[in-house]
Amino acid sequence: MTVPANRRRAALLLHRAAVALSLAALSGCASFGSSGPSTGAITDAGKTAHGKTTQADADIHVVDLSDAVIGRARDYAQSRHFSDLFGTGTPVGTVIGTGDVLDIGVWEAPPAVLFGSARVETGMAVAQGAAIPQQMVGEDGTVTIPFVGQVPVLGRTPAQVERTIAARLKGRAHDPQVVVRLVQNEARTVTVLGEVGASRRVPLTARGERLLDIIASSGGPRQPVGKTTLQIARGGMVARMPLDTVVRDPKQNIIVQPGDVLTVMFQPYSFIALGAVSRSSEVPFEGGGLSLAQALGRVGGLIDQQANVRGVFVFRLEDPAALAPAMAQTARRTREGKVPVIYRLDMSQAQSLFLAQDFTIEDRDVLFVSNAPAVDLQKFINTVSSAAFSVVAVTNSVN
Repeated sequence: MTVPANRRRAALLLHRAAVALSLAALSGCASFGSSGPSTGAITDAGKTAHGKTTQADADIHVVDLSDAVIGRARDYAQSRHFSDLFGTGTPVGTVIGTGDVLDIGVWEAPPAVLFGSARVETGMAVAQGAAIPQQMVGEDGTVTIPFVGQVPVLGRTPAQVERTIAARLKGRAHDPQVVVRLVQNEARTVTVLGEVGASRRVPLTARGERLLDIIASSGGPRQPVGKTTLQIARGGMVARMPLDTVVRDPKQNIIVQPGDVLTVMFQPYSFIALGAVSRSSEVPFEGGGLSLAQALGRVGGLIDQQANVRGVFVFRLEDPAALAPAMAQTARRTREGKVPVIYRLDMSQAQSLFLAQDFTIEDRDVLFVSNAPAVDLQKFINTVSSAAFSVVAVTNSVN
């Protein structure tokens, strides 16, 4: 076989190799490097076995952002505010409880019959009274008074106890006068924990202390207000709100109740941005909230040559109460009771910019922008072109 024949045979083999490489690239174009799933793949995640989208039996729900969806999410967020969950509250008043310490004074007008150890000038007359030791309210809810016996005080005001003691002394003491004073409040307290100057139990008064009063009396938050979360535990209910929201909205600065546990936590909020955005990263934001439009702005917006304007997605583990009732009733849930939801925004529509301003990003959301279909096509063309040029170069070198 001559040398030119060998070259022709080598060129033929290289040509066949180029064709095979091109076919392989065509069949495996979905395996090209990418920053995440395509728009179609994400949409397919919300399909059932019958091919229907956003049905209640889908594993992951893909929900198009609309005024109705955003309104439902806003209503749910509103329902989680302190004022809606606990009410504004009322002052507890001076009600005696177990463990409280009372200072009780009893006087009678002259001529004194029962009490004569102390003299108090009251105008023309001299009242005489007894030095009664301070009384701690026991578990039975009573205190013991000389010449009176056990007096029930639990759940009563000092004025009510005064009238009870005076009524029992009538006929035994001469014009008895009684003063009951609460000197140690153990029953009406609020516990403050976490990122405050000093964790402590704060006694409540009839003035009606509010959330910010309690935090201030404990030394205030040790972390920036915008990165601090306030949690209230009352009975079997637990709720959280950014401290910044409580400061800015007076309605959320509710009156605390006895037994409340306030926990001040350093909890900066953040979301993760991935895909065809100018900067993929974890982005912190203030507790006051962040809109989707602001989130896109903080990561530099979409990449013009790469992003699919119809493929802006927010991945979230959503509370069932924030979803449509038909979807929430039968939706599959995580162990924590959340529903995997993907919110989709079509940025090719003008109204989407208004929707992006109204939709609120939540802590731990994942913002993902998929690649445009032309990007994968361009990758395929570049791969085939590179393979073809490599074959041509080798063929030329053989020839």
